Amino acid sequence: MKQHTSRHIVFGAAVFFLAMLTFLSADARKKKVVKTSVPTVGLSYNDSLRFNYFFIEASRQQNAGHYDAAFDLLRHCLEINPSSASTYFLLSNYQAELNKHDLALDYLKKAVELNPDNTTYLERLGQQYIGLKNYSAAIDIYQQLSKVQRERTDILNILNQLYQQEGRYSDMLKTLDRMEQIDGNSEGLTLSRMNVYEMMGNQKAAYKSLERLCDEHPSDVNYRVMMGNWLMQHNKQNEAFRIFQNALKEEPDNSYAQTSLYDYYNAVGHDSLSTMLRKMVVNPKTESKTRMSMLQQMIRQNEQQGGDSTEVIAMLHEVLKANPKDAATAELEAVYKSLKKFPQDSVNAALARVLDIAPDNAGVRVQLLQNEWSKKDWDKIVEISKPGIEYNPDEMAFYYFLGLAYFQQDKQDLSLDAFRRGVSQITRESNKDIVSDFYAIMGDILHQKGMNKEAFAAYDSCLQWKANNIECLNNYAYYLSEEKRDLKRAEEMSYRTIKAEPKSTTFLDTYAWILFLEERYAEAKIYIDQAIANDTDSVVSAVILEHAGDIYAVLGQTKEALDYWQRAIKAGSESALLQKKIKLKKYIE
Repeated sequence: MKQHTSRHIVFGAAVFFLAMLTFLSADARKKKVVKTSVPTVGLSYNDSLRFNYFFIEASRQQNAGHYDAAFDLLRHCLEINPSSASTYFLLSNYQAELNKHDLALDYLKKAVELNPDNTTYLERLGQQYIGLKNYSAAIDIYQQLSKVQRERTDILNILNQLYQQEGRYSDMLKTLDRMEQIDGNSEGLTLSRMNVYEMMGNQKAAYKSLERLCDEHPSDVNYRVMMGNWLMQHNKQNEAFRIFQNALKEEPDNSYAQTSLYDYYNAVGHDSLSTMLRKMVVNPKTESKTRMSMLQQMIRQNEQQGGDSTEVIAMLHEVLKANPKDAATAELEAVYKSLKKFPQDSVNAALARVLDIAPDNAGVRVQLLQNEWSKKDWDKIVEISKPGIEYNPDEMAFYYFLGLAYFQQDKQDLSLDAFRRGVSQITRESNKDIVSDFYAIMGDILHQKGMNKEAFAAYDSCLQWKANNIECLNNYAYYLSEEKRDLKRAEEMSYRTIKAEPKSTTFLDTYAWILFLEERYAEAKIYIDQAIANDTDSVVSAVILEHAGDIYAVLGQTKEALDYWQRAIKAGSESALLQKKIKLKKYIE
């Protein structure tokens, strides 16, 4: 059997199951009889067996993911039985996957021709015509479907949209009548009729449709407000205004009526516009999205008039007083204060208010943590981070801040626990920089605890996520040098750090010290001199000064070595060997 290799055909296995279901007769489905073959009317007994074998084998190959083989088997089925609607149907799906849309359409039409009562085939053909924007042909198919499945309003809905594309408004109204017979009248159907009348230019009929809706719901002012909005759109502002006023007399806090009246004031330039706007933003019944839009409009107007922030803040506080659970308004206050350069404590208080209302707002919590970090109030950072983990356990930033805060407090075990819990949340989509830093800090903590094997494993993980994590490369290299192991690798890592930051005193010292351990003393002296020259602190690190003394000592420059060692003591060195080096005037390990 010839194998297609020019292109891999991919199509969902569900197609086969769908097709196989259509082969069961109505009686068989009622009795729940499972057939293992498909009808092969007009075939000899042997051809029928051959057809069933190849068709079922095609299904098996499809389920196994061997799409090319399944395609070939289906074509073989068609050679045996050219009148198999099911085979044409399945092959049409394959042709569509190959972007051979004309051939796919021909196969699908053939399937419908051979089995015109199969609604699955009909519906797929209708969808195909819609995709090709052949709305006239699609209408014919969906009309046929609507006759077979008379209770399906979803088919009537599609048919109505197709009629609209073709401008067949009378047919749209007839279809809406059919939908009403099935489901009864509804607001949606009435509004749809109104829209059809509008498209036909029959404003009188459109108005009567809306009037009918109001009459059917006399106690619901929203329908009357809807009528008012329709009148506004048709330049009948005075009538609309009376409707809005009457609606607000009945329901003063009706946000729909308030919004509509606001639109009226805006259209006619009424002096009550700002007053109406204030009422609406304060009203608890106003939708949050609408309130946000109006508040943003008020802020823009305020900025155009000079930017009086006290007026805006007063308005926001008034809204929050009436709507204490409105997290969006609270967040708007925080954003506004930040943009207007309010004092940081005021901005942080606004952010905290958001979290009181919506403690699961991860973005606001991260912003608050970033703002508070510079104060170095580690207890505060812990206090903010912990609830973040409870409400957003998959947000790694909270483990990061919590771990760092504990680290700053020298609470190594708690810090390590926070970072370990954080890395347990890592996924493929995690931020590589954050994950890398997690492992780098874990490595530092583990090294401090004397768990060097675990520390080096953490550093390896760090570099897998971010190969150029400079701080990790430096620490990893230095700690390897302390153990005098893997010096070649340590040198390579350290060299990458000074290439990235050639004036870093710390990185230069690490590289010099590794060269020293490799007995490359002359080169070590070059880099330790650069480390000291680039040190901008008033007091050079005692460790760096001791390293400089050691390097100069092995090079026979004893006077300079003694000077560096003495400076190291003054800088606070706690090295146990330093006094011995000075006394013996030579480097000792």
